[in-house]
Amino acid sequence: MTEKIRWGILSTANIGRKRVVPAMQASAHGIVTAVASRNIDAAREYADELGIATAYGSYEELLADPNIDAIYNPLPNSLHAEWSIQCAEAGKPTLCEKPLASDAAEAQMMVDAFAERSVLFAEAFMYRFHPQTVQVKQMLDDGAIGDLLAVEASFSFRLTREDNIRLSAELAGGALMDVGCYCVNVTRLMTGAEPVAGHAVAHFGATSGVDEVLAGVLKFETGVVGHFDCSLRGQHNHRYHLRGTHGKITVEEAFVMSPDRATFIRWWQAGPDGDTYREITVPPANSYTLMADDFALALIDGRPPRYAPQDGVENMRVIDMLLQSARA
Repeated sequence: MTEKIRWGILSTANIGRKRVVPAMQASAHGIVTAVASRNIDAAREYADELGIATAYGSYEELLADPNIDAIYNPLPNSLHAEWSIQCAEAGKPTLCEKPLASDAAEAQMMVDAFAERSVLFAEAFMYRFHPQTVQVKQMLDDGAIGDLLAVEASFSFRLTREDNIRLSAELAGGALMDVGCYCVNVTRLMTGAEPVAGHAVAHFGATSGVDEVLAGVLKFETGVVGHFDCSLRGQHNHRYHLRGTHGKITVEEAFVMSPDRATFIRWWQAGPDGDTYREITVPPANSYTLMADDFALALIDGRPPRYAPQDGVENMRVIDMLLQSARA
């Protein structure tokens, strides 16, 4: 394995074009060398725009390229399983966009396909790699707010086009799958556990048929509760709040951090004379580059990714439970 892995991009999806590919190109441990689309003209335009050397007019050509070390899969949710499994069968280590699949059963099939072939696989929840998230988790584990009692999270934004794939039931869209999955993930990350029960209510679009606004509640065996809301129709907002027996932590820019701007951890700690407030400044960092670096180094060093792919299956189990509740 060379010092820099050679990435192939599976589709010309906007998330890759706007965020992930530029971040990969800034990585110290990877280079983007090819992109594939079902339309060769689209692939060439994408490659020209982003300075990628090779464009393919089919996904199969990309997977057959012996000069590609790893694949990034940003296809629509409903296609994650099909094409990630084909990546596994081709022996290509794969970083797959979140959420891992359309449901937990598909996600488990994906994880098993890579495990059976000893091929590296990971889910692209980039926020987990940002130093802000790492520091908050460490503070929590160190008892900065005592015992954790509750996690509150929110992630919303307003769609501007009605033909957006997030409004497609066929493509496994919806608020929970697109942004609520972050709320579920951060709740599981901070508690370090899996919920034993969950309930959700949602507004399903009359035209789209997907959950356009959803609120959920999760219960953990330890007594911790989680509650969150997500929306494809609301003002942009992404935050989480942790409450403990001896303090609280608030993060206002929680999931999609600007790589050019510092973020802040707001920490209240209870004391005999009242609360002590501190604001911790976290220097700018590119979550996507850090995620790409971790995957690349895992491949180069022959180690597992920082977050086990099975975590993506467990996240999907919670999503399945919440969607079933919302539809009941």
